[in-house]
Amino acid sequence: MLRTLKIKNLALVDDVQVGFNEGLNVITGETGAGKSLMIGALRLLLGERADKSMIRTGETSCSVHAEFGLTDTAQVDAILLDIGMEPCDGGLLIIRRIITETSSKTMVNDDPVTLQVLKRLGEVLVDMHGPYDHQSLLDQGVQLEILDAFGQLAETKAAYAVEYVKYREIQKQIDALNSDNEEDLERQIEFLDYRVNEIEAANLSEDEEAEVEEEHSLIANAQQVIGLANGAVSALTEGEGCAFDGLATAQQALNQLVKLLPEAQDWHDEIESAVTSVQEVVRSIESSAAGIEGSAERMQWLDDRLTTYQTLKRKYGTTVEDVLANGETWKQQLQELRGRDKRREELRREQELVYKALEQAGLKLRSARENVADNLSECVTRELVDIGFEHGFFDVQINPCPPGASGMDEIEFGFAPNAGEDMRPLRMIASSGEISRVMLATKAVLAKQDQIPVLVFDEIDANIGGEIGGAVGRKLAQVARCHQLLCITHLPQVAACGTTHLAVSKKVEDGRTFTEVELLDDETRPEEIARMLGGKDSTNVTLQHAREMLGLF
Repeated sequence: MLRTLKIKNLALVDDVQVGFNEGLNVITGETGAGKSLMIGALRLLLGERADKSMIRTGETSCSVHAEFGLTDTAQVDAILLDIGMEPCDGGLLIIRRIITETSSKTMVNDDPVTLQVLKRLGEVLVDMHGPYDHQSLLDQGVQLEILDAFGQLAETKAAYAVEYVKYREIQKQIDALNSDNEEDLERQIEFLDYRVNEIEAANLSEDEEAEVEEEHSLIANAQQVIGLANGAVSALTEGEGCAFDGLATAQQALNQLVKLLPEAQDWHDEIESAVTSVQEVVRSIESSAAGIEGSAERMQWLDDRLTTYQTLKRKYGTTVEDVLANGETWKQQLQELRGRDKRREELRREQELVYKALEQAGLKLRSARENVADNLSECVTRELVDIGFEHGFFDVQINPCPPGASGMDEIEFGFAPNAGEDMRPLRMIASSGEISRVMLATKAVLAKQDQIPVLVFDEIDANIGGEIGGAVGRKLAQVARCHQLLCITHLPQVAACGTTHLAVSKKVEDGRTFTEVELLDDETRPEEIARMLGGKDSTNVTLQHAREMLGLF
């Protein structure tokens, strides 16, 4: 249950703390006194977006604070554990929100959280029903959700959803294949085919590119290379005073010296080795120089090859590796485009198989809904009798429809408010008072099995009066036996059924308006009921009537 709600500097509220109890908590007060501000504050705590205009004039921030005391914390703890927080300690859950002109801070049990977390908590903590929410009952999607919730069909619905997601995913792929204009598709195929053929025809290789660049550089300098090689050979073996002649002369002298000086043999051997080295170097130089092909034809081929590499890198990638990788990608895309018809047919065959599983799951869900529909009709009809529709009848119609996210069924709530009247779709009922009571009846039915601890009704009794108002109040009190209810009401008949009564009023001090909330007791409560009965000027008659309504004699 919601134990405490604290509001500070929110609109007309200066600083208010409100305590709630189990059962039916009614909130009353003059129009404009600020009753809905409490509901608005609660909505902020449950994830509704804030606006700096909510801050009380003259203040820089506002805050709201709620304490929940939970007997069953399983659903809340699951959410907290999912976001890495500790579970509730002793069933206590504290939510705080501070709003400034530039920011918003949200805390759960003193740990910062996001608005999304608040919304998740709100879904398991509080069921909010505003003054216009009864119109949502006319929405067939909402009607379907009510039927499924009543029948506890979440598991069956989830099994259907799994198959539906598979079906839709295949359909998306088929739609994507069908989405392109055929002329555009042909142009795309031609474009990719040209790129792939150009790259494949070039037969590119990173190793070859390096080799071509090296040979191109060598041939471009062929004359200089040959001239320098010939010069080196001449200096070593040709011409007057060449190195080879000098070594030969030295070798002859050492041949004679060996006979006179034994250690000269080492010198002789070294000179002989040098002669051999010179000869080997010369042969190597001559061989390399002879291998240089400096023909114009070869040079032209190398120029063309380098141009091919440079052109393709400029068009398709900064490196040969990039060009080849892009070529493979485009080749794959080309294969996919050319294989669209085949892929489309494969997907259609696959979709047929998935549709069979989808249809089976949908029919199972429909069967479950049909079993639940009659029970829901009976339960809501019984609740409607309690709130003034003595001869009213509620019905649930289920009609087949193409597969959708929620199943293969369309739901239509039907209602006959009086004896002898034909059943009509609920959406064709003009009276908002009737729709409000049907909504209350469905809420009463769902509340018996709903795990949400707190239900909030903001003027659900709008456009209702007289004895019907008393019946609505008694029905709210009945629902409050298994849930905590917070109910804003203008009807004294409803207010009299509350177990806790809070009166909201506003006053003006020093030119400023303040909203106050008072917990009424046996002495002050009759006065508030009397005000609701007869206005500000209560008489002994209205006070007596109020005491009678409250059972205070």
